[in-house]
Amino acid sequence: MAARDTSAPADGAAGEAPDLITLGRRIRHARTSRGLTLEALGERVGSAPSLLSLVENGRREPRLSLLRAIAEAVGVPVPDLLAEEPPSRRAELEIALERAQRGPIFASLRLPGIKPSQRLSMPVLEHLVGLHAELARREEEAIATPEEARRANTELRREREDRDNYLPQLEAVAEELTVKAGYAGAGALTHRTVARMAEQMGFTILHVDDLPRSARSVTDLKNGRIYLPPASIPGGHGLRSLALQAIAHRVLGHERPRSYAEFLRQRVEITYFAASCLIPQSVAVEFLTRRKREKDLAVEDFRDAFGVTHEAAAMRMTNLATVHLGIPLHFLRVGDDGALFRGYANDGLPLPRDVTGAIEGQLVCRWWAGREAFTRRDRATESYQYTDTPAGTFWDSVQTGTAADGRQFSITVGVPYAHAKWFRGRDTHVRRSSTCPDPACCQRPPADLADRWEGVAWPSARMHQQVLAALPRGAFPGVDDTDVFAFLQQHAPPDDGAS
Repeated sequence: MAARDTSAPADGAAGEAPDLITLGRRIRHARTSRGLTLEALGERVGSAPSLLSLVENGRREPRLSLLRAIAEAVGVPVPDLLAEEPPSRRAELEIALERAQRGPIFASLRLPGIKPSQRLSMPVLEHLVGLHAELARREEEAIATPEEARRANTELRREREDRDNYLPQLEAVAEELTVKAGYAGAGALTHRTVARMAEQMGFTILHVDDLPRSARSVTDLKNGRIYLPPASIPGGHGLRSLALQAIAHRVLGHERPRSYAEFLRQRVEITYFAASCLIPQSVAVEFLTRRKREKDLAVEDFRDAFGVTHEAAAMRMTNLATVHLGIPLHFLRVGDDGALFRGYANDGLPLPRDVTGAIEGQLVCRWWAGREAFTRRDRATESYQYTDTPAGTFWDSVQTGTAADGRQFSITVGVPYAHAKWFRGRDTHVRRSSTCPDPACCQRPPADLADRWEGVAWPSARMHQQVLAALPRGAFPGVDDTDVFAFLQQHAPPDDGAS
């Protein structure tokens, strides 16, 4: 690649590096439109035809002085040559074929390349580009396995822990938009305020009772509509969150995910954005700081102050407590079978992990507060517990709940012993001891039970089919495109061609 011309770009051209393949095709299109050969253009700009050929094929970046000379010779402004879109459908196909043949998938095939020259007919180009696109799609499908999902999810969790689960850019954007929409700076974010936020982004929120089963919400980008479930859901926190997550894709400039890892990252970002809107940073930090000063921090109070679910309030504390209050902490959602559904820890709690480092689906210790809570009769309010572990003593606050499928779960927020002094419930006398991951702690049955039943028990395990299947294919994993498109067709405005 040639050295960059350090002089200022002419005609207002951007100083960023151009896409060389597209630039080359635009130069070729301009040259041939003027009826010039490479030799004729070379004479006009004082460059060898071989160099110009490299430029047109996207294999050499022209100096700015050469680019200006070419623009003058072909009678096209420099900014037009630097435009991002291909000059024609044929050029678009040639660019796609060139890029595909420079990629790792084509390299792995060990096939000779095909030069996208004028000798290739349009149907042949269409077929070649289509075949490469299908190869790329199948390659993505092949890696969309549960193992790939766990790996990507583990990387995301480690990133969040490294940054204390705090994303300042999203905090700032959420704060600005909620204030602009009229949030008064106290209490719950109303449905009307969320609707105004959607309107500011060019969307109208509509509640329907026939959403595709595979979708939580559907956004019609063409007609500016966000479709949500019926508005009769008690409390409405879920609907506000779903609307904000749909808005977040536009606010954050998301494009269709190209991999499962990118899909997961987008989910993390839209969930964070929605939480930052429902519990705005400035008001939340003031609330938590005051309660810390009073040594009366409690997730249930944080939840009630902003009208959200217990889980949402608990997760939001992980965003703010470390950065703004100096409190490391952990969060767990545990099923009634003891399996960890979601977890976060930047305080040293030894979360159970498999050999890859993933925590999802791992059994937490029987003596941890998140499982002990299921043995208590009174579950209406938070319960508290100290747990001694090989990594130290931790204090936990736990609230149980019931999911839509009827399964019970617990939400745990906990801190190291030294930070329990800031929380309500620190005076609990409930204390347990855990030596996990030592199997002798709780993974092995008591000796008397093992002596009696080992070798004569044969339970039928509950099988989760998803452990065998690849992740659903498509740009949005798990979503049935046919159902979504049929839904949009049915609900589209009459002038949009809906039947």
